[in-house]
Amino acid sequence: MRHIKYIIYVGIAMTLLAASSCSPAKPQNPNELAVRAAKVYYDYLIAGNFEAYVDGFYRPDSIPGSYREQLIVNAKQYIGQLKDDHSGLAAVQAISAKTDTARHVGRAFLMLCFADSTKEEIVVPMVLHDGNWYLK
Repeated sequence: MRHIKYIIYVGIAMTLLAASSCSPAKPQNPNELAVRAAKVYYDYLIAGNFEAYVDGFYRPDSIPGSYREQLIVNAKQYIGQLKDDHSGLAAVQAISAKTDTARHVGRAFLMLCFADSTKEEIVVPMVLHDGNWYLK
């Protein structure tokens, strides 16, 4: 089931890329790019793609494989705790972002929608590196 969800996410991403390549180029709003990136990383978390979620964090240096595995286990435990507390994470909505392009940092505001119908707005620190936004 996870593989099917992953394939769906990849298919949607490829469709969006293909559609955007056909339209005339226009300047991208850094706030929009930052909040979209944050939402994608949290969508990976919902889909159970913990490896992609962990790889979404900015790390200027490489990390040992054992540490990466610990981060993946932490992400799984986080989702497990959300299942216990709120019957799981059902969806993530992108709200907005505030970016400082001179300092290459920003904050993305996301709404976590839980399966028990509760919601929580969170602030996700972001870093711009080589033209891509990463979780901080």
